[in-house]
Amino acid sequence: MANSPELWTVAEPALVADVEHVCFSYDGERVLDEVSLRVERGDFLGIIGPNGAGKTTLLRVLLGLLPPSCGHVRLFGTEIAHFRDWSRIGYVPQKGMAFDVRFPASVFEVVVSGRARRTGLGPYDAVDRDAARRALETVGLIAHRNRLIGQLSSGQQQRVLIARALVTAPELLVLDEPTVGVDPDAREQFYALLRHLNRTQGTTLILVSHDIAVISQEVTRLACLNRTLVFHGSPAEAVRSGALAEMYRAQSWVVAHHH
Repeated sequence: MANSPELWTVAEPALVADVEHVCFSYDGERVLDEVSLRVERGDFLGIIGPNGAGKTTLLRVLLGLLPPSCGHVRLFGTEIAHFRDWSRIGYVPQKGMAFDVRFPASVFEVVVSGRARRTGLGPYDAVDRDAARRALETVGLIAHRNRLIGQLSSGQQQRVLIARALVTAPELLVLDEPTVGVDPDAREQFYALLRHLNRTQGTTLILVSHDIAVISQEVTRLACLNRTLVFHGSPAEAVRSGALAEMYRAQSWVVAHHH
């Protein structure tokens, strides 16, 4: 009897990202020291740590922007040196400053530019424009599509950059300090968007933040980094184990409010 076709189906790997004994140094100074962690499909991982802990460096190594001096990085089961399917990953880097009000690009133009890797030097087609519209709808900014990005608030600009990262429908979204300079109301809208992406759309998220109290309420997994990995587990376990106090060399409290 012939085997049914579904028996031959290869399941997607559960691991989205696998960091194994990774090291990195700047000018001979070790910034990351034997860091190992795994991100599974559907995780919402928060990475916290003091200034200089190596959080941004870890993201850049994870995304292939910096080569590790030791260890291995795998994305979707593929060694980082051989990984090519970058449309599966969206990246929102640290936002240095707000766009000037005269910056000559509309919200829609900024978002659709996220499709450039797909189109190369060619023009954007109907598929690209439709993807940009859907991304703007996801972040609640479709009504602002024709405005110059510099005319938006800081929180709205950050949502535009998230829409740009979402325009390829990534399975993994990586965000580095995305709420810096964002007011409290916009911050709450931002975290509501991340909850929607993770819990409703199933997007795997990695978020670097200094906002320990908030991030501990939002994420499903927490990584405490201080050049080496101090803790990796649930936020509740991080509090019980004293990992936060150890990392910051002082007593820390995280107060969770359940709504």
